[in-house]
Amino acid sequence: MSNWTRNTKKIGELATGHELTIPVYRFAGTDSNAPRVYIQANVHGAEVQGNAVIFQLMKQLEKLELQGDITLVPLANPLGINQKSGEFTLGRFDPITGVNWNREYQDLTPSLSDWFEAHKHLPTEQFIAAYRQSLLNSCHQQLDSPWGVTTGRRLALSLQLMAHEADIVLDLHTGPKSCKHLYCPEYTRDAAGLFSIPCVLMMPNEFGGAMDEAAFYPWWQLTDYVVSRGMTMTPAVEAYTLELGSQERIDMQDAADDCEGILAFLANRGVIKADIEPKAMARYSCALADYRKFHSPMGGLVEYLAAPGTPLSAGEPLVRILRPDRFGESEQQQTLCLPEDSIPVLHFASASVYQGTELYKVMTKYTRLS
Repeated sequence: MSNWTRNTKKIGELATGHELTIPVYRFAGTDSNAPRVYIQANVHGAEVQGNAVIFQLMKQLEKLELQGDITLVPLANPLGINQKSGEFTLGRFDPITGVNWNREYQDLTPSLSDWFEAHKHLPTEQFIAAYRQSLLNSCHQQLDSPWGVTTGRRLALSLQLMAHEADIVLDLHTGPKSCKHLYCPEYTRDAAGLFSIPCVLMMPNEFGGAMDEAAFYPWWQLTDYVVSRGMTMTPAVEAYTLELGSQERIDMQDAADDCEGILAFLANRGVIKADIEPKAMARYSCALADYRKFHSPMGGLVEYLAAPGTPLSAGEPLVRILRPDRFGESEQQQTLCLPEDSIPVLHFASASVYQGTELYKVMTKYTRLS
């Protein structure tokens, strides 16, 4: 049986002065040399399924033998979760600034030439520990700025502090109407076959403000710099975004399946002692640059014809757009197709769209992994 604790972490204050807090669960491992893990869910308000996955994970972790420490944070963004309008949850963007909650994380990579010269004499373990501490120090410096930080930035940096303590970071999300898909750094391609996820987007060494990038990008940058100096190094941290289906839904059985996939990954990485094989399934991947958006060429009412996760040949129907204002004209109903083979991954949640609305995101130039 694993030992665990529950604490709360303050991430801000409301206008009334009431504290905003989030729950933090910690499961203790037995081996200080095993990888440490950080898992969070529900940074976007409507993306609730990750909380069910964390719940299923904690039920299993209680019974497993843990080698590495695991920190789990469900309900990571109480402001987003509580941002409702009627029956809908709107919490994708900070309502104060309009910024996407998952684009507030910071690139804390130091000046690598200066940092490397000051620390290159250290043994590998101390070298890695010193770099990790520099990232944590930068987080604290931003949080303690005499100019203050925005509400969204404070939340992001508070979460980022916990993530930078870990060797493995998993950020659990969902799409609007979506199949499961994984954002995976190119240097950890082997992980694509461990999770119970059929579609994989391979990420380059670039930073765009998301949690996974904030976690892996500084280490990938450091690795490339060290290698450029004629030395050998592999990134000490790996981070992934797991998109676990569609938003505004809880499915406990599906959460149990995703839990099993995460446990297979953690067993492979030596975090838990367990014999868990990855789920057999067809898996496909493409480069992030080949993950394309299809925008509506007109306004109207949309029937989504392509099922997320199902390969689609060029010329097959993608959507049908109805224009009741054009009854009796050739434009009253139109079927749109994609110009090349693709795998639809997600589509817009609403059936009524403006011209220019992002209808689908699709994988192009994809390859079969398994």
